[in-house]
Amino acid sequence: MEIRGPVLLPARREEIELETLDGLTLVGELALPAHRDPVATLVTLHPLPTAGGFMDSHILRKAAGRLPALADLAVLRFNTRGTTSPRGTSEGAFDGGRAEEFDVAAALAFVEARALPHPWLVGWSFGTELALKYGRDHAIDGVILLSPPLHRATAADVAAWRGETRQVVALIPEFDDYLRPAEAHDRFAPIDHARVIAVDGGKHLWVGETQTRRVLTEIVAAVNPDALPLATEWDQQ
Repeated sequence: MEIRGPVLLPARREEIELETLDGLTLVGELALPAHRDPVATLVTLHPLPTAGGFMDSHILRKAAGRLPALADLAVLRFNTRGTTSPRGTSEGAFDGGRAEEFDVAAALAFVEARALPHPWLVGWSFGTELALKYGRDHAIDGVILLSPPLHRATAADVAAWRGETRQVVALIPEFDDYLRPAEAHDRFAPIDHARVIAVDGGKHLWVGETQTRRVLTEIVAAVNPDALPLATEWDQQ
């Protein structure tokens, strides 16, 4: 079987709820390798909910569908406050990236309570803003930023990562709607150790199997490079 599209490879999948410090319940899913412990954990932060972003946004859904099996990773997805997906609706209302600080904290508290190893924040678009603004407050190994617009995350939020030991990896599509590679190199220059990766032919939404595979490969290259290259075929027996 070719691995593409919405395929779900074997994993232990669990519907979860996260409790925020301001009293909300957020809905989500945890996907774990089927027969072994994970070597690292991806805590995913979805695109802007007012523009259709949610925990099932396709790159995050495909990461959960493939990477537990292909790269021994745990993948946690959840709807931020006020966001709806087939899994359900998280309580509360969208707050433009402010009260969502509590949502990030709830997800990482869950990771800590479950003793999931080596957590990374993987943000996409709006999710990158949350990762940059609030990731430094938590025990994470690093952040992976997919199509960061750098709208809500200010120059000060970026510069605050200077001197950090945690990794910062930014995937910048060649044809992004908001931030393209040349400007991204300038905007991330204050972080000496940031890896800004320009993706030829890429667009903000990473549409198509070629772009999906590139994104998932770069995520695994940062988090568990021993799992590369990622398989493109799966033996169903």
